[in-house]
Amino acid sequence: MSIFINKDSKVIVQGITGGEGSKHTARMLHAGTNIVGGVNARKAGTTVTHGAKTLPVFGSVEEAMAETGADVSIVFVPPAFTKDAVVEAIEAGIGLVVVITEGVPVQDAAEFWALAQSKVDAEGKQVTRIIGPNCPGIITPGESLVGITPANITGKGGVGLVSKSGTLTYQMMYELRDLGFSTAIGIGGDPIIGTTHIDALAAFEADPDTKAIVMIGEIGGDAEERAAEFIKNNVTKPVVGYVAGFTAPEGKTMGHAGAIVSGSSGTAQAKKEALEAAGVKVGKTPSETAHLLREVYPEHEEPSNL
Repeated sequence: MSIFINKDSKVIVQGITGGEGSKHTARMLHAGTNIVGGVNARKAGTTVTHGAKTLPVFGSVEEAMAETGADVSIVFVPPAFTKDAVVEAIEAGIGLVVVITEGVPVQDAAEFWALAQSKVDAEGKQVTRIIGPNCPGIITPGESLVGITPANITGKGGVGLVSKSGTLTYQMMYELRDLGFSTAIGIGGDPIIGTTHIDALAAFEADPDTKAIVMIGEIGGDAEERAAEFIKNNVTKPVVGYVAGFTAPEGKTMGHAGAIVSGSSGTAQAKKEALEAAGVKVGKTPSETAHLLREVYPEHEEPSNL
């Protein structure tokens, strides 16, 4: 099992003919992702070839979905055009949009987030889930990669990972590579993101093959505090955490646009205390967090060489 994507996900690439889109399409295909086509209005009707795979390029997401049955899109377009690409995907009713682009204006993110929130099905469920922007995407090892995470870090297993940071996602996957992952999702560090820690935690809690969860946060905002409250009330599986930014200076934006501390609000210490109050063990380093996960991982003895 997994969350949000699996081997049956049919993926299209918005911006498939660009430099980043082309490079990562090849990597996603190599990882086993079922990519069924791409979108570029200016190159509609052409094809792109990666190895033995030739992919059609469509003029719109709606056309791509009609022709291929695609249910996932990944966006590799410059920041100035990202809002239009995401809005197009939402209007077409695709199930998942992964927005890799960094530097998307907050106003744009707010607008396409609000649009996605407004589109619900007959049961009142949001039609289109957004992951990102400014994120590494999502990987279910051995099945599907929709993003830029290196696919050879780890194999399939019982750890679920949700992280604000791309590089810390990769490090944690490497630290726990012997256990393997059900799904690893990088949600991005911008002030407005489509999928939150809480969304991922709820999905991992419902996934029968996820045995334990690692949550990586960072300074700024109150997402981790809200996640801690959710864990306390709704999550029965073991959760360990790591909060990046203990040494960050107050009032200075660090790396991610959302990682800014004002006074005592949003500090790493405050987040650590909130998580620990909810029963989450929090490591001081990524490596320590990995060891904490091993301690709570069900039916697992830590290998003697670690």
